Formats: sequence, C-alpha cells, structure tokens
Amino acid sequence: MTQMVRAAVQTAPRTIEMREFARPRIGADDALLRVEANGVCGSDVEIYKGHMGMNPNPFIPGHEPMGIIAEIGDRAAARWGVDVGDRVAVEVIVPCRACEDCLTGRYQACRFRKYGHGVTGIDVDPTLWGGFAEYMYISPNSVVHRMDKTIPAEIAALYNPLGAGVRWAVDLGEVGLGDSLLVLGAGQRGLAAVIAAKAAGAGTVIVTGLRSDEHKLAVARELGADHTLVVDGEDAIEVAAAVKEITGGRGVDVAVEVTPMAAQPITDALTSVRHGGRVVLAGLKGGRDIPLVTDVIVNRALTVKGAFGVDAIAMEKAIALLESGRFPLEKLHTHTFGLDEVGLAIETLAGETDDASAIHVSVHPSFA
Repeated sequence: MTQMVRAAVQTAPRTIEMREFARPRIGADDALLRVEANGVCGSDVEIYKGHMGMNPNPFIPGHEPMGIIAEIGDRAAARWGVDVGDRVAVEVIVPCRACEDCLTGRYQACRFRKYGHGVTGIDVDPTLWGGFAEYMYISPNSVVHRMDKTIPAEIAALYNPLGAGVRWAVDLGEVGLGDSLLVLGAGQRGLAAVIAAKAAGAGTVIVTGLRSDEHKLAVARELGADHTLVVDGEDAIEVAAAVKEITGGRGVDVAVEVTPMAAQPITDALTSVRHGGRVVLAGLKGGRDIPLVTDVIVNRALTVKGAFGVDAIAMEKAIALLESGRFPLEKLHTHTFGLDEVGLAIETLAGETDDASAIHVSVHPSFA
C-alpha cells in the first residue's frame, strides 16, 4: 500500500489546504527529506497575501527546509556526501548544473532551471517540492548542505536568514574589519546582517525599525548593534541626519536595505552612506514603482548592488557560523507551529495576530 504524505497547499491568496500525496519513489540520483523544520520568511508573507506572484498552480510553499535524509540513492549519496540519517539544509533554487552560468558558479542565474523548492506547482511530479510537508523530494540537481544534528531544529532552521545576512552584508556589502554598517529593517534578515557584520569585525552597526519593532531593536542591541533608530511615530528620527551624527558627519561605509514594500528606506540608504560607499538592496517591493534620484548615486560615487537570495558560498559560511555557537541565536526564534498551522504561522510573522513579538517563525511537521 502506498504511503501517503501530508502537506500544506496554497491554492489562492490566504488559502492553505491540507492534502495528502503519494510518497515519492527514490532512485539512484535523488533523495527524500524528512522535514524537521521550515522557516517562514517575508516573501512567504507577501505570496500568501497575494502581493507577489504566486505559482499559477496550487503549490506547496516552504523554501527554507531542513531535515533528515530518509531515503537516498547511491549516486546521490556520493555526489552530495551525505547518507540516510544525516541532517541537511536545501536551497530553493534547483539549477540545471550544465549551462555556462552553472558551470562558472553563477547557478542562481541559470536560465534553464524549471523547478524550485517551495515554488513549484503540485502538478509537477513528484509533487512534494515544498518544505511545508512531512517529507520533501530532493531532485538530482538540488543544492544541499550538511548540518550538525545536535543543534535544536528551531535554531538550525535559521540557516537561510543567517545566510542572507552573510551574503548581503559581508559578501555583497563587503563589510570588514572596522567598517560601519547601516541596516534598514529589523526583521530576521536585518538582525542576521548584524550578526554577520559583527562576526566579520565591523565597527559601528546601526539598525532602523518602526516603533512596533522595539522588541526587535532590543534583540539587535543584544546581538551587537551599537545604535538603533526608530523611524516612525512622534519621536521619529530622520535617518540620514542621525547616521551623520553618529559617524561624525562622514556617513556609513555600507547600507543594507531589507524592508518589505517600503520606499523611504531606499532613499535613506542612498543618503546615509559616505561618498564612495556601498548600498545593498534586498527588500522586495512587490513590483511597485520606487522613486529613485539617480543623481545621488552619480554625484556621491555610490556602488549599488541588488541582492538575489542566498548562494551556496554564503550558505556554507552561515552554517559554520550557526554551528560555532558564537551568537545567541535563540533570541531570534520566537514561534514554532505545526503543519496544520501554516496559515497562522505566516500571519504571525506578518504581525496579523494578537502576538506582536514574532521575529523568526518556523513550521515543524512533527510539532503538535
């Protein structure tokens, strides 16, 4: 008798249905993951709300999965260096691994990728592509990273936001020893940027947030942020002016913008960095037109980079940082939900429930 696997399926904006699917048959080149936890991120929120493009077919969300290898083919085990019982994290992108971009390390730009974890429709065999499920299929071309099994699952599930902090602040922003950094946005990825920057030896780190983010700003300070700025309400601070005051009129070396949907932080980033400074834009705006005064970039000789997700190099660095135990990552994880509560998990991260304390939220299929 075929074993069935439970999964949460998004069928429309704000609509999640629990369904059962046949457990995939695993061959020599693929694997099956028993999902321990899957983090919820801001893009999950915007897709759930219908603000960002959703797969035209119903799909199983969850693009930050990690768990235990339940089955694996011989060739897959040799290729990935893992076996049954090992814990792995799985990247969202499934590249072709054969085109010029893939072969030269730019697999995120792969033009021939057809599938992705947490974004592929249930009409694509073998259906279980997303992490909001008891088991998830790992294809021959999936990108996996081995992780320490002794770390609590809710902490291990932070690998993706921590990877974003590493890539956006350090790899793209080039934050190094003694550099100053402005992080616009105090969500899980903004806080991860603080961790990554401090691990890289950054000097002054400044984080902005809303008045409703006071608890997040407090965590930012515990993680090493030197200054936090509240940018709304009666006591709102003008960001560029405050940054100039903190830095003695110079501005920061790097600004990383991670706010969802907001336009003002883009301007704040461009006007808060020093002449010749670097700006990394990572906050998605849902396709909205964002005003941009390009003369600011030209006249101040700024370098502006767009941050598309997390690559394998940053992921490996993040996992090493996570496994080092150097930072109190438990302060980031605030909520754990079961598989039947995916909608509630997303709404909790979005701040739509009575509990406004959410920072990092994860879904654990075995959690009751």
